[in-house]
This record gives sequence, structure tokens and C-alpha cells, in this order.
Amino acid sequence: MTDQGALGEMAKTIIDFNRYMALGTADSEGLPWVSPVWFATTNYRDFFWVSKPQAKHSRNLASRGQASIVIFDSQVIPGLAQAVYMSALAGELSAGELEVGLSVFGDRSEAQGLPRWALSAVQAPALHRLYRATALEHFVLSERDERLPVTLA
Repeated sequence: MTDQGALGEMAKTIIDFNRYMALGTADSEGLPWVSPVWFATTNYRDFFWVSKPQAKHSRNLASRGQASIVIFDSQVIPGLAQAVYMSALAGELSAGELEVGLSVFGDRSEAQGLPRWALSAVQAPALHRLYRATALEHFVLSERDERLPVTLA
């Protein structure tokens, strides 16, 4: 029997100690695309990043909001890596959501020694926009390479 609490803590640790997530999207025809994006989160459910609207993953999300996410440490020796897998709904934030999303993104930026993004840097005519993926479910792998659902609260 697997301890859900321990699995949840492991998943949180993986998310907390990594800076990039692999964001999987698909275009309107279903052609997949994966992009690494630097992310910020405070609740392990909502993941924020900044991208150009013309980027392939941004265009994909504009036509199809389903996404998948994997967060893992690529520096770990093969066979010892742990990862968090998520299915999510994602897209560009609306004008009314920008302030909250930019606050989360800015806090993580500053915590990692990076500058905060100004609201004007993610609104037209600026080159970038702020995006959010909301995880619908989280998984980790067991020692037997089985995907186990975890709850992150």
C-alpha cells in the first residue's frame, strides 16, 4: 500500500525545486508539441508562464486548451528520476486575471533573483502574454513504474 501523504509531499518537492516544466499541447489537427517553459505556482494547481502569442504552444492553446505537463529534474541519474505528471486546461489570461497571475509570477521571479514583470510587459502591444495551466489531476510513478494519482492540497 502506498502512502498518499508521502507521495503528495514528494510531488510538491519536485515542483518546488524545479524551474521548468515540459508543456505538452496539440494543434487543432491533434499534432502534438512540447515546450519547456519557466513557471511559477503557489498552490500546485495553477501554473503561470510568459510566452509570445506567436509561439507554437501559445497558438496551440488558442485553438485547443487541453495540455499536459511534466515536471522533473533532468540532472538525476537515469533510473533515479522522479516526476510529476499533470493533465490541465490552459490558455492566455484575460485582462481581469492578469494582476493575480502576475503577482504569483513576479514573486517567484524575485525569489530566484529575476526581475518582476510589469503589467505593460504582458499586454498588447508588448511581445509577451501571461498564461496559466490549471491542473485537473496529478500523478507520480511508483517503484514499479505505475502511474499513481496524488492529491496536492
